[in-house]
Amino acid sequence: MKKLTLLFSIFISLSFSAQQNYDWFKINKYRTAVLSDSINENSGLDFFNDRLFTINDSGNSSEIFEMDRETGKIKNVFKTDLINKDWEAVTSDSTNLYIGDFGNNIGSRKDLMIYRIPFDSALVGLNISEIEPIPFYYPEQKDFTPKNLNNNFDAEAMIFLNGKIHLFTKEWASKSTTHYTIDPNLTENQGAQKLETFSTDYVVTDAAYFKQKLYLVGYTKKAEVFLTVFNESEPGIFFQDKPKKYYLGSSLSIGQIEGVAVDEKGIYISGEEFNLPIVKVKPYLYFIPAEKLK
Repeated sequence: MKKLTLLFSIFISLSFSAQQNYDWFKINKYRTAVLSDSINENSGLDFFNDRLFTINDSGNSSEIFEMDRETGKIKNVFKTDLINKDWEAVTSDSTNLYIGDFGNNIGSRKDLMIYRIPFDSALVGLNISEIEPIPFYYPEQKDFTPKNLNNNFDAEAMIFLNGKIHLFTKEWASKSTTHYTIDPNLTENQGAQKLETFSTDYVVTDAAYFKQKLYLVGYTKKAEVFLTVFNESEPGIFFQDKPKKYYLGSSLSIGQIEGVAVDEKGIYISGEEFNLPIVKVKPYLYFIPAEKLK
């Protein structure tokens, strides 16, 4: 997502709500790497077979990057001939990688797409020649009038679970997220199935799932960065119980947080380069050990 998202009203809005419903967990001390210029606009993280993948968002190449989880250095680059209109999320099942080309800051897109890219038989490389598009739309969206950063049909977060793609919207107007599912086996344009909605009070920029917990990251127009952890109350349902919410810091110091991935070791969080006339923050990778966030 381009820097227009963080033209925020950030210069004057660093105050916090008087009624805080979250814990402070500053992640500055968990910074592990400065990311390469090749992924300085990274958007989304995902583990596949203990390998960490990321992509860049709109205006960048249509390459998929494997990075070292400790150093942040790029280990492999997989080139595709796709068009990166607004890639925003990456997830996987047991044999495929999925790329979400569904960024929609303006709210006028009618070509929302997820690409399924199979791994080869050895689960090492990607079969770029066998990419399948999965087009979808939001049945609830009736108005496609451009409303920059003021619509509820943007998205940057998805996971794969129970045979479905689970999408979590980035709702600029409502400051909520809506949980939809998409059938990855349908290649005709399908309506995303709405399951539940939760008031996050920030816009969601990525999601991860691990051991019956959903992890959402995102930020507010005041540049406050948050992580929310939800328990899976029943298969594929997350918003019934009260979650745990953490304030991670300000985008002015930790960057524009766009990625989260979780495994048994802990939580990996990435940010893209953040530039404003008064500040420049490099793209960082963070790692929070599992025992530190209970």
